[in-house]
Amino acid sequence: MTLNTAFKSKLLAGLAAAFCCAAFAQAADDEAALDNVRSKMSDMFESVDPENITFSPVEGWFTIQQGSIIAYVSDDGRYLLQGDLIDLEQQVNLSEQSRNNARRDLIATLKDDDAILFSPADVKYSVTIFTDVDCTYCRKLHNQINEYLDQGIQVRYALYPRSGPASRSWSTAEKVWCAKDRNQALTAAKLDRKFETSSCDSAMVSNHYRIGRDVGLSGTPAIVLQDGTLIGGYLPPAKLSLRLQQNALEQQSAHQP
Repeated sequence: MTLNTAFKSKLLAGLAAAFCCAAFAQAADDEAALDNVRSKMSDMFESVDPENITFSPVEGWFTIQQGSIIAYVSDDGRYLLQGDLIDLEQQVNLSEQSRNNARRDLIATLKDDDAILFSPADVKYSVTIFTDVDCTYCRKLHNQINEYLDQGIQVRYALYPRSGPASRSWSTAEKVWCAKDRNQALTAAKLDRKFETSSCDSAMVSNHYRIGRDVGLSGTPAIVLQDGTLIGGYLPPAKLSLRLQQNALEQQSAHQP
């Protein structure tokens, strides 16, 4: 090995070591900033779980995410920003992506047996719909339930009494859940008709309500697709079917190399 070659080797090794040290130091600084922000936010907001504060795609900012609710906080913990973070180069709404992922995971925790299921013989699509027995458009949607089924759309109902616990709607939702035939009971409740029910553990209504709040509902009906996309409000059967077809094509295109 010549002197020149040996010098180059030592120089490269030195540069590599310096780079690694700098990278480790930067990582340590970033983790320290994250710990500092987590501590500050936890002291200011009791409902914020420190584990829900993570690195964001933008340097100098961290992401706060509680369910589908997203905000951003500066690395010194001074500034809080609520709004959508958009990658203009990729034309992607990064905040909405995060919300969809959170809603998808939340909906996945609700098994079919934990919902009131209306299912066609040939299931093409499945949606979860948060419904209030007294909501006008919820009733309109359910009045067309057979048309949704004809479109191959499976409907998983979650009970979401908008007026909250201790309300008449909540009591009716619990009675629906405790009915032997929940499908028939839900239909009757939306028509203001009597139905048979009994006493049971109705905690699932509270679970539906909690998931709905974490999903970020602003009203009912609220339709959540399997990928976490949220459709706020009523959509007629044909329009919902078209939306589901478009969504499936977008998902297919996104997974193609």
